[in-house]
Amino acid sequence: MPAWFLIRKSGNFTELGREWNVPTAVARLMCNRGIEGSEAAEEYLHGGLTFMHDPALFKDMDKAASVIAGAVRSGRHIRVIGDYDIDGVCSTAILVRGLRAVGGNVDYIIPHRIRDGYGMNPDMITKAAEDGVEFILTCDNGIAASNEAKLAKELGITLVITDHHEVPYEEKDGVRRYLLPEAMAIVDPKQEDCKYPFSGICGGMIAYKFIKYIYANGMTGSEHSAVYVDKDFDDELLQLAAFATVGDIMELKDENRVAVKEGLRLMSRKPARGLSELITALGLSGTEISAFHLGFVLGPCINATGRIDSADRALSLLVEDDVNSAMRIAGELKEMNESRKNMTEEAVKLAKAQIEAGMHDKMKVLVIFLPDCHESIAGIVAGRMREFCNKPVFIVTRAEQGLKGSGRSVEAYHMYDAMTEIKDVFTKYGGHAQAAGFSLEENRLGEMRRRLNENCHLTDADLQGKLLIDMELPLSYANGMLADALEIMEPFGNGNPKPVFARRGLVFKKMRMIGKNGTGAKISVTDDGKTFELVTFKRAADFIESIRNKYGENAAAFAESGQESDGQITFSAAYGVQWNEFRGEKSVQLLMQDYIM
Repeated sequence: MPAWFLIRKSGNFTELGREWNVPTAVARLMCNRGIEGSEAAEEYLHGGLTFMHDPALFKDMDKAASVIAGAVRSGRHIRVIGDYDIDGVCSTAILVRGLRAVGGNVDYIIPHRIRDGYGMNPDMITKAAEDGVEFILTCDNGIAASNEAKLAKELGITLVITDHHEVPYEEKDGVRRYLLPEAMAIVDPKQEDCKYPFSGICGGMIAYKFIKYIYANGMTGSEHSAVYVDKDFDDELLQLAAFATVGDIMELKDENRVAVKEGLRLMSRKPARGLSELITALGLSGTEISAFHLGFVLGPCINATGRIDSADRALSLLVEDDVNSAMRIAGELKEMNESRKNMTEEAVKLAKAQIEAGMHDKMKVLVIFLPDCHESIAGIVAGRMREFCNKPVFIVTRAEQGLKGSGRSVEAYHMYDAMTEIKDVFTKYGGHAQAAGFSLEENRLGEMRRRLNENCHLTDADLQGKLLIDMELPLSYANGMLADALEIMEPFGNGNPKPVFARRGLVFKKMRMIGKNGTGAKISVTDDGKTFELVTFKRAADFIESIRNKYGENAAAFAESGQESDGQITFSAAYGVQWNEFRGEKSVQLLMQDYIM
């Protein structure tokens, strides 16, 4: 179980609440999230598109836009090369639709996860030359493609890179030398001399900014001027950028939060082409679309195609003009995601079996070999295992040539830097602090595991799960007024988590199993003499086991039976507060996230 940490921010929250015109509790919660000062509060609470940063601040933006706009004006053949995940698919769709709308001769390639691997490869460059492509524009990849950039130059292809990943580097005597590809222009806020004020954006946001810059400056000619002021079209591209931001787990801070907040508003009222059909296929028509829907319902359907088939199908959905074709594709994506879920569950089961068998004891960095796991789901499995073990996890699978894998990290472990320290082990690698992908020869797997652990400086404290508690709050305060107030803070997600409250000394009354296979429960408790209900969707069995360990078999059996307890069982709960709507009735739901018996 995670250790609980109470956030102890100081301040006159009552006064801040009056200044910001929000309840005192919301002012305190905002301070817990690092919101300081009136300007930051205004952006957090009311930030609209005017808070978005100027695309001109990107290094090379003017050069990159001028080159591509010139190619559009002269009718030259442009090829967009994206990636197979949700960010790559959305950013490709933004660039393709944005450039075609102003007359661009544009096609695209999405790498096949298994055949091509991540990003550009030499075969794509050679094929582009054979197809008469004169300009390549990348999105969500390219910053590590030095060899491909050289080949493009040799073959007479002009390369423009837009990416958001870390710039590769070599380190000697504590000094880093960054290794940039030889491209005509590179737009990536992670470049050390880029003056863009917020580097935490995804490829889709950069693609959106790129198209905005071209339109705002009228670079493709006056005959397309009507497109520059077509707000509906801009709204559709913004929705894709917001979708990519949540799907790529960017922090909902700064302009990311602005874009997602506005994108969700638009999706709930007039969804973008393609997204509309997917929303319908998933039974969400008429629903207020939230960041949860993007990250855990819609997003996995886009990602599933790149995992078990080809991401071309997902991209087709987002650029398709025919509604009937889009509806058919949306249904196919839904079916693929169901198949992906089943594959993932089986792989997670095998990975957990290795842990429980002691195969990775005493290792702080887990390198788990699942030879028969479909390489496309390695990242999902790594993420699930990181949550299970609270350690950095690399899942390695057997591929057509050697081994491939994906990693997911904990907060204290910079995965990309750790891999760079042993980069000679890999045939290819890339990523950032919290996630990475790689290839290596099979005979070097043991060396990878050994050297990562030898270099690891994680402490036991780093590897203990943490649950940040915003404040201690009696359950009587968790009412409709608070649920309404918390909606002011949406959208929630990475970087802007849902508030978590805690209450000690709750007296257990009874519980009722709910959900598929009885994995969840509604738990009745008393607090200050009043009765309340906590809900858990996955931890019913754990809760009963905790009662058994502390209060004995009889108490556990009594609780499991659903009968009312004698008031001897007490515990502390960490919980969230939200509105729940069922059959047209709205009620406040107290969602138990953790407990201490």
